[in-house]
Amino acid sequence: MTAGTASWSLRRRLLTLVLVAIAFVTVLQAGIAYRSALREADRMFDYHLEEVARSVHGGIPFAPGEGGSEYSVQIWGPDGVTLYRSQGLQMPSQAVLGFSDSRVNGVRLRIYTLQTTEHTIQIAQDLDAREARARTLALRAVTPVLLLAPMLMLAVGAAIGGSLRPLARMRRQVATRAARDLSPLSTDGVPEEVQPLVAELNALFARVQGTLEAQTHFVADAAHELRSPLTALRLQLQAAERARDETARQEAIVQLRAGIDRSIALVEQLLALARLEGQAEGAREDVDLEELAREAVSALLPTAHARSIDLGLATTAPVRLAGSRDALHLILRNLLDNAVKYTPAGGRVDIALGRDAQGAWLAVEDSGPGIPEAERDRVFDRFYRVAGSEAEGSGLGLAIVRTVAERLGGQVRLARSEALGGLRAEVRFPDGALPS
Repeated sequence: MTAGTASWSLRRRLLTLVLVAIAFVTVLQAGIAYRSALREADRMFDYHLEEVARSVHGGIPFAPGEGGSEYSVQIWGPDGVTLYRSQGLQMPSQAVLGFSDSRVNGVRLRIYTLQTTEHTIQIAQDLDAREARARTLALRAVTPVLLLAPMLMLAVGAAIGGSLRPLARMRRQVATRAARDLSPLSTDGVPEEVQPLVAELNALFARVQGTLEAQTHFVADAAHELRSPLTALRLQLQAAERARDETARQEAIVQLRAGIDRSIALVEQLLALARLEGQAEGAREDVDLEELAREAVSALLPTAHARSIDLGLATTAPVRLAGSRDALHLILRNLLDNAVKYTPAGGRVDIALGRDAQGAWLAVEDSGPGIPEAERDRVFDRFYRVAGSEAEGSGLGLAIVRTVAERLGGQVRLARSEALGGLRAEVRFPDGALPS
């Protein structure tokens, strides 16, 4: 984790989000239920007031003081004379038909007035007591919601913990592994949403395993290949030290210098191959392949002229690629170096570039002995050299070419050169490698 980046727990985040959502919904639901209960209680009390008034109008006896302080009744005759007044709350002297609110002697009243041809009936109720009862009823309606919310939170917490348990088990499985244990992780019991992550991890383990095996083989092969040239250098040095005359000493020094040059070339190729396998694919740039080929030809011209080899370049069309300039130069240098090395003195090496319906291509042809068809696949293996070859080499050139070409999305093909009779090494790049 980079500095300044705070870590966070998936379990804690899920619990926080879900519990906050539950709390919010609970409070919202409780508030709505509370207000609804208050409205229902208010309608119920109004209905009771109206029913009491109709009961009195229907002749049902209502003894003075009945109902305690909850209801108060007052009845007027048609002439305004008070016919009946219950004990308890003080009633207003004027009546407003239907429901109304009033305040008498500091007491808030809810009043319902019913007028008939015979009398006027007024029923009053203490509004403060009525609201207190309504709040009590509303709280009773809300209480189950408030009690169920903590239980729901506990259930959700247990469900989230159980759902994330496979991740914790997988973490323990990885934490207890040995450093070189790259076997696939088990997907038993892993949630469907996490299985793609496990699959990608297993694929990564497989790639790392392949890289480690390749590196192990590379180190073993490199140690084996370096042993012979180093032993030869030591023998050549001993020969120079034991030379009896100046001519023999000079000849031994020449051989020693040649051996050093071969060892340097081998180490350079080993380092190039190691860098290719260890580095990630870099940024692509627009590369003029013809210009790059001319640079590679110019670098090898002195060697070719020293052996009277005709080294030429032909292009059928301008070729530009989207890729790494260094990687493409490595392909060209190794193909040309192999061709010049294995072509007899006085021979010919041609490099051609072009583009067709299948994409861009480059080819190097020589007039050398070529490679038998049965061995054309094996020559891409590291340190493999064709039996009976007189030219000295490390057996890494074509392995490097194939590795670089595959990184650029290309393919390497070997065939017999129809024009020169030797080997034709062709590298093809798909259209996707061309700049847009």
